[in-house]
Amino acid sequence: MVIPEFLRTIEQSGLAGWLRDSPSWLAYPAIITVHTYGMALIAGLNVGIDLRILGVAPRIPLAPLDRLFPIMWLGFWMNAFTGVLLLIAYPTKAFTDPVFYVKMAFVAAAIVYMQLIRNRVIRRANTVQEPAAANGKDLAAVSLLWWFGAIFAGKMVEYTYRNLIYPG
Repeated sequence: MVIPEFLRTIEQSGLAGWLRDSPSWLAYPAIITVHTYGMALIAGLNVGIDLRILGVAPRIPLAPLDRLFPIMWLGFWMNAFTGVLLLIAYPTKAFTDPVFYVKMAFVAAAIVYMQLIRNRVIRRANTVQEPAAANGKDLAAVSLLWWFGAIFAGKMVEYTYRNLIYPG
């Protein structure tokens, strides 16, 4: 496989080498840990809201759940920052693996649905004292699929690279 020169340049940079090879816990271990915590915030809270909309814990009102969205956005930005660092550490691994693009598509779809749920279900519950919008359950069900896909594809990236680049 031909690796584009710019990926090789990034991969051979001092920062990439430090991120990948440093024995310091501040390098790769800390970055992947913060990435995991960010995923817990964004995906975990989204799943909780989705399940609530789907009927789990119906006594919990929807309107106060709007306060969770800034926390979910914090998780998103934690993942964006650490994700860029992980890309710097392994650009060839990420950008030559089709599963990485599948993961990113799932993440993008999940973020869109997160905002749709906030605008069409949660904020509506803030202004109108009535149950979730009619399409709220559909949005929540699809949101769960997007988050499952993002997490599954993210884990699969760890296992697909070697087989794509070095088959056999």
